[in-house]
Amino acid sequence: MTNLRTQRRLASEVLKVGKRRIWLDPESEDQLSEAITREDIRNLIDQKIIKTTPAKGNSRGRAREQNRKRAYGHRSGFGSRKGRAGARQNRKKKWISTIRSQRKTLRELRSNGDINPTQYRVVYRKATGGEFRSSQHLKTHIENNYGGNK
Repeated sequence: MTNLRTQRRLASEVLKVGKRRIWLDPESEDQLSEAITREDIRNLIDQKIIKTTPAKGNSRGRAREQNRKRAYGHRSGFGSRKGRAGARQNRKKKWISTIRSQRKTLRELRSNGDINPTQYRVVYRKATGGEFRSSQHLKTHIENNYGGNK
């Protein structure tokens, strides 16, 4: 095998690609070794003896797979988290969703007759004060203190 380093370098400069992307036809080694000028290289390119290989990109396959899993909650453990909890879920929005669900639960309990309006008002004020973690916690409180079904 003759040393075709110069031809590869000239071809990369002519074609404006890296040296690794130059393909030299192994069958035409004699013609390649005789090509010493840029004009010779251009002629070999026209004859398809020298070609460029397509550029390789980074595969997105693994990234797509990760995104599919993240869509339904996987890959979100403590080791994957950056930033505090408030950066991942806004404190105010969290409060809004919590208090809305608690107030909805209270309205349902009042309309079903599980608590009377006086009890409703007392527990409503406690919910507004942030005493309950969740609707389930609120129901447990009512059950323990007012003897309701829920």
